[in-house]
Amino acid sequence: MKARWMLFLASVTFAAAGFYLPAETGPAGAQIGCVPSTRMPVEGRASPYDSVNFTVGGKAAQVCYGRPYTKGRVVFGNLVKYDAIWRTGANEPTILHIPFAASVGDVALEPGSYSIYTVPGQTSWSVIVNRSTSQWGHENQYTPDVEAQEVGRTTVPSEALEEPVEQFTITAEPQDGNVTHLILDWERTRVRIPVTSR
Repeated sequence: MKARWMLFLASVTFAAAGFYLPAETGPAGAQIGCVPSTRMPVEGRASPYDSVNFTVGGKAAQVCYGRPYTKGRVVFGNLVKYDAIWRTGANEPTILHIPFAASVGDVALEPGSYSIYTVPGQTSWSVIVNRSTSQWGHENQYTPDVEAQEVGRTTVPSEALEEPVEQFTITAEPQDGNVTHLILDWERTRVRIPVTSR
């Protein structure tokens, strides 16, 4: 366990410097460390590749995602359509690496790596958890074969922000007990996705 944690910390350090280590396989196939697609070089991306390392009930997890900018555009309801599937970022789909049993909303997960898609709405979002992680993120790549690997969907409310957020940002906010909220902020919209360790 100590060696796995040291590799996890090393992957974070290398990622911050712009280098990426191959993912270590953890329990039940969960990956430790972000591994961007070889389809597009990481350096020079218009939407930078980033990660969020967080804990749920004292257990380490990670989200890897692309971070697009608003650039003066109307995002939700325009660039990102309401009531249509979204990769929840840019380029690759957003990936959750969670090497322990957990729940995203009311969707129960075994240890592993999952893609996270969303369906934004004006007052609530549907969050989709999918076992498929190797596809490119563009929404037209959410094929019937990928859709067939869905673990489940959950619904969360959206909130209006007073101040706009220029770059799509995911942060983590621990709650009481074994719950951490993944907070998605962009433009003037915030969504909180509860992650609970089991």
